[in-house]
Amino acid sequence: MSKKSVAVVMGGYSDEYVVSLKSGQLIYDSLDRNLYDVYKVVILKDEWYFLGDNDKKYEINRGDFSVTLDHDEKLKFDACFNIIHGTPGENGILQAYWDAIGQKYTGCGFYESALTFNKKDTLAVLAKYGIPSAKSIYLRKGEEINTDEIVESLGLPVFVKPNQSGSSLGISKVKEKSELIAATEIAFKEDDEILIESFLDGMEVSVGVIDFKGETIVLGITEIVPTNEFFDYEAKYEGASEEITPARIDHATRIRVEEISKKAYNSLGMSGFSRSEFILMDGIPYMLEMNTNPGFSPASILPQQARHYGISVTDLCGNEVEKALNK
Repeated sequence: MSKKSVAVVMGGYSDEYVVSLKSGQLIYDSLDRNLYDVYKVVILKDEWYFLGDNDKKYEINRGDFSVTLDHDEKLKFDACFNIIHGTPGENGILQAYWDAIGQKYTGCGFYESALTFNKKDTLAVLAKYGIPSAKSIYLRKGEEINTDEIVESLGLPVFVKPNQSGSSLGISKVKEKSELIAATEIAFKEDDEILIESFLDGMEVSVGVIDFKGETIVLGITEIVPTNEFFDYEAKYEGASEEITPARIDHATRIRVEEISKKAYNSLGMSGFSRSEFILMDGIPYMLEMNTNPGFSPASILPQQARHYGISVTDLCGNEVEKALNK
């Protein structure tokens, strides 16, 4: 039986491309070479390219996502392993393009990707399923910002965050009313829509959920103990946090978190990797967001959780490829 060709697609158009390249490298290294011919494809704002031997670049043909190598050899991929964080790989743009040209890929489809990348809409949908979240105010760029009303409605401190971005880019914790306008300006640099959320004083946990061999499973619940004010970019990627797997919670709370995490995953029609962030207050998990292409570098939470669960990264990634091939 001939081996299937798999492109590990990494990069992206946002500042998260650096993390995506590390995630892509781990997946590239982990996929079973007895089953697959594995290649690297990098998608950046200015260029889409295939990375050949000696890191030689070959342009991707966007008409059918193929590449023409030396001696006019054309390579088409049986499946694309999408590990782009942020746009265009986590917000549905790439998935819609692949659907249009008939290219198979890992993870969820364009609609689920677009929905979960939009924090406001995700939380609104999940509220219909009884999954709680922080009280929030939604603002578009250019709208008048009434700081008195915001503080009266949400109290202090609050979190100001872009509605659509990843890796905690553009998020601020605001303790004084005088800091609010500056925080909205930081968030608006990342997105034209922002959320201002009430502060939930509790434990932050990150929950990995995947569909593995036909079953929705919780890989693990990781307790986040940031040395910074909150789980920001530095805490996520530069070691400024302690990540404890499994989280130090009692059995009843663990079961509740697992049930709500699986309910959220299934309610949103998810497939593939996901990592949901919650704040636990009085034993109740409040949903912050769901990531459909979470970080997958060796230091990232999802691979840590898989190791703890007892699933190798090779099996985890192979499961995703097989699902894509059989779509």
